[in-house]
Amino acid sequence: MAKTSAGVLLYRRAGKLLEVFLVHPGGPFWAKKDDGAWSIPKGEFARGQDPVEVAKREFEEETGFPLKGKLQALEPVKQAGGKIVYAWAVEGEIDASAIRSNTFSIEWPPHSGKTQEFPEVDRASWFDLDTAGRKFLKSQVPLLEQLQEKLLEGA
Repeated sequence: MAKTSAGVLLYRRAGKLLEVFLVHPGGPFWAKKDDGAWSIPKGEFARGQDPVEVAKREFEEETGFPLKGKLQALEPVKQAGGKIVYAWAVEGEIDASAIRSNTFSIEWPPHSGKTQEFPEVDRASWFDLDTAGRKFLKSQVPLLEQLQEKLLEGA
């Protein structure tokens, strides 16, 4: 069975410009990657867990901000590794420079016997849709397209 994640695509309107909030994964594997590395705040969930609650919890764990607003379901997307990402869009505003992420521990450097702690998310930013399309993991780009469609329907 494929792994599943749940997350939130936060967006805001800056005049006529639409911006989305993305996070960059922390840790040594992602340190020098930028374009194609960013994601929505998200986390894995197991069968029996409520994906909406997981998405809200992961958003707060990865940013330090509680999620507010009405969530709109987006169609799940399949990442290159096979993981299915369930996502919800919500309009909101947070200070990307003020995020506080939870941490994880790994052996680093590899085979050193030393364990180091890293933030799950090392930075966050607001991007216009064109820039977000470059920054996003390619398999999550359809979430941007779905967001645009949903907002056009509501216009």
